[in-house]
Amino acid sequence: MTELLIRALRADDESAWRSLWGGYLTFYETELPDEVTAMTWRRLLDPQEAVFGLVAERRGEIAGFAHCVLHRSTWSLTRHCYLEDLYVAPGARGAGVGRELIAAVYREADARGADRVYWLTHETNTTARALYDRVARRSGYIHYTRAS
Repeated sequence: MTELLIRALRADDESAWRSLWGGYLTFYETELPDEVTAMTWRRLLDPQEAVFGLVAERRGEIAGFAHCVLHRSTWSLTRHCYLEDLYVAPGARGAGVGRELIAAVYREADARGADRVYWLTHETNTTARALYDRVARRSGYIHYTRAS
């Protein structure tokens, strides 16, 4: 893949990141209060937080991002890495950006001592699932959330 750089999120990425973040939220048909977005941004840049963010830069533009949460597990002596958010701009889809972001998450998780990387997606997200089926294995678990 030419002209693609995967790198850590930087403070000067905020405007481009916010634009992509808005697209990501729209894709999942959700809205978040501005203070949540602002806090998410600060956490992603804070080295004391157990989260990190990567971006895919293509031709000088941010084409996608990955946000990860590192956490302890009762099933392991090391940490796990939860790939919480993965998004590629519509104009950059189909060019391998998502695949490269996931590969970079794997490398970063290894570097940070995480023995497991996992994520969730909606069952209707068939395009992303086609990629995920090539770069990971389905666990077979069904995800539940607290009822309101």
